[in-house]
Amino acid sequence: MAEEVHPAAIEHLPFFITPPGQTDYLFVAIVIFLLAAVLAVGNLYFQLHALPERRAHRTNKVQMEIVAVLALISLFTHNHIFWIAGLLLAFVQFPDFSTPLYSIAQSLGKLSGRTAEMTGDDALVPEDPGDAVPTQPPTKTSAHGEDI
Repeated sequence: MAEEVHPAAIEHLPFFITPPGQTDYLFVAIVIFLLAAVLAVGNLYFQLHALPERRAHRTNKVQMEIVAVLALISLFTHNHIFWIAGLLLAFVQFPDFSTPLYSIAQSLGKLSGRTAEMTGDDALVPEDPGDAVPTQPPTKTSAHGEDI
């Protein structure tokens, strides 16, 4: 069976015009290209969206959790101000105030001879129980460190 061209068609048809019942290769190529482009743009979007969380891993735990919550809120609500706030919070290093304060409280507790068991104060509990050395009440010493 010889393929007959429609009488209204021109003699030379472009390559992307397919005869009836044949595979349209241009359509298949465009569909594959569009699927790959959508997946690539989606991947880029999620990588960019996770930028504040990845930056916050260098900070302390509380700051990282706040940044993660802000990133999730911005993802689900599409309010970009939360993402910007999370990004700014991830780039700012806040000083750690709690560690020196707990250290001061532990030192003052040792100086006063009080223990956590006596007072029930959590600030006197050592951070690492494996490294804790049982403390004994201080003895009276002279100015030169000799026992009196």
